[in-house]
Amino acid sequence: MTDELIGRVAVVAGGTRGAGRGIAVALGERGATVYVTGRSSRASGRSEMDRPETIEETAELVTAAGGKGIAVRVDHSKVADVAALTERIRTEQDGRLDILVNDVWGGDSLTKWGVPFWEQDLADGIKLLRQATETHVITSWHLVPLMVARGSGLVVEITDGVETAYREAFFYDLAKAGVIRLAVAQAGDLKERGVTAVAVTPGFLRSEAMLELFGVTEANWRDATAQDPHFIASETPAFVGRAIAALASDPDHRRLSGQALSSWGLSDIYDFTDADGARPHWGRYFAAAFPKE
Repeated sequence: MTDELIGRVAVVAGGTRGAGRGIAVALGERGATVYVTGRSSRASGRSEMDRPETIEETAELVTAAGGKGIAVRVDHSKVADVAALTERIRTEQDGRLDILVNDVWGGDSLTKWGVPFWEQDLADGIKLLRQATETHVITSWHLVPLMVARGSGLVVEITDGVETAYREAFFYDLAKAGVIRLAVAQAGDLKERGVTAVAVTPGFLRSEAMLELFGVTEANWRDATAQDPHFIASETPAFVGRAIAALASDPDHRRLSGQALSSWGLSDIYDFTDADGARPHWGRYFAAAFPKE
């Protein structure tokens, strides 16, 4: 544990698993108080994603890492839920919010790879866009004013990719590109208000779901390269988590406002490693494996 973020308050929206969990724990490693929000809870059961991870588990990991984890069940598509979270922070933290991470997703089952958009179910596509982008708007609309009132803060939009190339799934592409534009637009409105807004992408993420898909664990993850050789360049959720924690600890992070950043690029700036001591660089690997014609 380090102490750069002691006294800082963070919300990780969509912190139940994957990148969100990695980010929440990494903020805890630096001493932050982290509100971990999402729909999967021990008290209320699983979300429609039907995964076993819960917000309580993540909050406990934050506390074990040296921070203070607070689990709050929030459906970020519901204005009333996010408004209640905002009022809770006003009450419990005297309105202080230093870091907001928008990592709400929930679109895996709705994404159709390699299927032209007109052959996809329109209702599913619209639902994906609402879950992956509208939730971020609702969350920022309620919580960013807490930062504006103090004249400081960091908003991080978690996306997939920093390039403009098509992601081979229409609604997925719109969602991930839209999240980057959310960071750009927020940075524009926040330019004179002391608050930074950026988008950050992880590389090939070794999330719980991805490890399960390949039938491996973190202990033997390299075995999955027999199914997908590109998995050799993957990273744990801790890597993007440490990227966000390092960014949040930088007193001059406003110089990066409005940019689309990456875990590997931030590692070049802040000199951190993954949980296993490795230093994956998905950008360099991708450029070598898929050279542009």
